[in-house]
Amino acid sequence: RGAARRAVAMPLDAARVQRELRDVARDTASGVTVTVTGEGAQALSHMRGEIKGPVGTPYEGGLFSVDIQLGDSYPFEPPKMVFITKVWHPNVSSANGAICLDILKDQWSPALTLKTALLSLQALLSTPEPNDPQDAQVASQYIKNYEEYKNTARYWTETFAVPSSDDAKVARLCEMGFDTESVKAALAATGGDESAALEKLCGA
Repeated sequence: RGAARRAVAMPLDAARVQRELRDVARDTASGVTVTVTGEGAQALSHMRGEIKGPVGTPYEGGLFSVDIQLGDSYPFEPPKMVFITKVWHPNVSSANGAICLDILKDQWSPALTLKTALLSLQALLSTPEPNDPQDAQVASQYIKNYEEYKNTARYWTETFAVPSSDDAKVARLCEMGFDTESVKAALAATGGDESAALEKLCGA
């Protein structure tokens, strides 16, 4: 009975997931990061990944957020991933961020990790597969008018995925442990002065 209670409280292989998170954190050159967003006993089941847009693509300069959910059977079932950031890509739904990628479906293996999944998404941004699309409209544009596709993808990247200077300030201060609303209020009160906002937050 005690074992059953423990299984309910900790459905995931927490040690494995923690190892994966450490692996991502150590590899600062990969261009991918993962942040835990879940709470309580289920904390490790919900995360946010971030992918840097590959150089030499319409996604260059963008930072793309991915919602990650791990089911009770992970790593024996793939993580559920959808793009939070809007992205114009044949294999990503422009409406809801759903992703068409084989390793997130039938080609998943327990030997794969969150890091390899995110790197595969990054590779997908570099090499779209328009013949196996998630978004038929984008795939059609990619095949019939590639220049228009590139221009649209670039516009979406600049509009939705390039962090503004204010966003970067908010992100840096939030990484220090302050909540988003307090950070935004402190920046507003100090005219966007990051150092003054930090002093205000520390003195609050």
